[in-house]
Amino acid sequence: MIERLTRRKGRRKGKGRGGADAGSAFDRRLLAPMMLGSVLNPVNSSIISVSLVPIGAAFGAPPSQTAWLVAALYLATSIGQPVMGRLIDLYGPRLLFLAGAALTGIAGLIGLLAPNLGTLIVARVVLGFGTCAGYPASMYLIRGEARRTGQESPAGILATLAVASQTIAVIGPPLGGLLIGLGGWRTTFAVNIPLAAAGLLLGVRRLPKERPLAERPDERVRLDLTGMGLFAAMLVSLLLFLMEPRADRWYLPVLMAVAAAGFAVRELRAAEPFIDLRVFGGNLPLLLTYARALLVSVVSYVFLYGYTQWLQDGRGLTASQAGLAQLPLFLTGIAVSTATGRRAAVRGKLLVGAVGQIVGCALLLPLQPHSAIWLLIVVGLVFGVPQGLINLALQNAVYHQADPERMGSSAGLLRTFFYLGAIVASSANGAFFGARADTAGLHGLAWFMLAITGLCLALTLMDRSLARIGSEDSSPA
Repeated sequence: MIERLTRRKGRRKGKGRGGADAGSAFDRRLLAPMMLGSVLNPVNSSIISVSLVPIGAAFGAPPSQTAWLVAALYLATSIGQPVMGRLIDLYGPRLLFLAGAALTGIAGLIGLLAPNLGTLIVARVVLGFGTCAGYPASMYLIRGEARRTGQESPAGILATLAVASQTIAVIGPPLGGLLIGLGGWRTTFAVNIPLAAAGLLLGVRRLPKERPLAERPDERVRLDLTGMGLFAAMLVSLLLFLMEPRADRWYLPVLMAVAAAGFAVRELRAAEPFIDLRVFGGNLPLLLTYARALLVSVVSYVFLYGYTQWLQDGRGLTASQAGLAQLPLFLTGIAVSTATGRRAAVRGKLLVGAVGQIVGCALLLPLQPHSAIWLLIVVGLVFGVPQGLINLALQNAVYHQADPERMGSSAGLLRTFFYLGAIVASSANGAFFGARADTAGLHGLAWFMLAITGLCLALTLMDRSLARIGSEDSSPA
C-alpha cells in the first residue's frame, strides 16, 4: 500500500538514497520512523481510556483524580508541540526524534514501576513531551523531501500518515483491554518501552544527518524562551483551575490572564516569536475554525474518556469489553474519512458532523446500567460519523484560510486548540463524575456536551466564508 501511495507515474532510472528514485521520488526509508513517531501520541491517548478505572481501583482514586492522567499528557503536549517544532526547525529532526523516543521509553519505565498515582501523572507528563516530537519531525521531513523531489503536495505520504494515526486509534482501546487482561494496567505504560526502542533504532538507522540551521554561519539562532515560559504559565494556571474550579482558587484565572497578556505582548513584539500571533490578524474565518476545533475536541474527548469510564463503572463491562465497545466509533470514523476525504468542501461536513454529535449526545441520555449492548453499539456508530467528518474538514479549512507563508504556524495552532479541548474535557469528566463514573454523571456530561456542540453548530451556520472552501479547482493534499 505504501509503495502504491508513494510511487510516481512512469519508470525512472537510477536509485537515490534508501531506494528512492534519485531526485524524483519520496525516500520510502523515512516512512517507518515517520509513521511510528506520528502514532505514539494517538495510541497513548486512546489506550488510557480503558485504564482509568483499573488505575483508580488500584490506588483508591476517584475519577476526579484519575482525570489528571489525561490532562497531564495534553498539557505537556500543548506546551511541547510548538517547542519541539521550533527546535526541529533549528536543529533538524534526527536529534529531537531520538530525544523524544528516549523520553517515551523513560515514561514507560516510570509507569511500570510507579508506586502511586502522583508518579503515574509524572510518567504521563514525560510521555507528553516525548510523543510530541514525532508529528513536527514528520512534517519537517515531508517538507524537505518535497523540496528535493519537486513534489509540493505529496498526498500519498500525508494519506499514509493519516491512515496510520486513525488505525492506531482503533487499536488503542481493545489493545489496552487486552493488555490489562494479560498483565494488569501497568502493561499499558510498559508498551511504550518496546515502541521507544523501535523509535531509537529507526531514528539512528534511517533519519538523515542534515546540517541544522543552528550550525549555519549565515543564520542567527533565536529561541524565544520568554514566550515559551509565558505560554506554559498560561496553560498550567488554566489547567489547575479547570481541574478544581472553586472560589478560593480565584488567583489562578488572574495568573492565567496576566500570563496571557504578557505572552501576547511578547509574541507581537518578538522578531522570531515562539508562536506567531500574527496569523490571527484580520483573519476572522481562521479564528472561527480554531474556536470550532476547541468545541469539537471537548465533545470528542469527553465521550472518549467519560463514556468509556461509564461503560466499566456504570454498565459493568470489563476493560477488555469496554475497549471492544469503542470499535464501532473508530471503524465508522475511518470509513467516513475514506469516503469523504478527497472532497475539499468543508461546510457540509461540519454541519453533518455537528448534527451527528448532537444526536450522539442525545442517545447518551436514555442509557442505564442495564442498557442493551446493541444500544451501546448504536451510540458508537453515531459518534463515528462526526469523528470521520469534522477533523478532516477542520484541517482543510485551515489549509484554505491560513496565510500560505504561515501555514506551519497555523497548522500547529490547530493542534494546540485540539489539545486545549482535551484538557477541558478531562476537567469536565472529573467534575461530573464523583467517587465513580455513574449514570447520573454520564447524563450530566451529555447535557454539557449538547450545549457545546450546539454552540459549534451555531458558529458553523453563521460562518458564510465556509461555503467558498472547495469551490476552487484545486484541493489540499
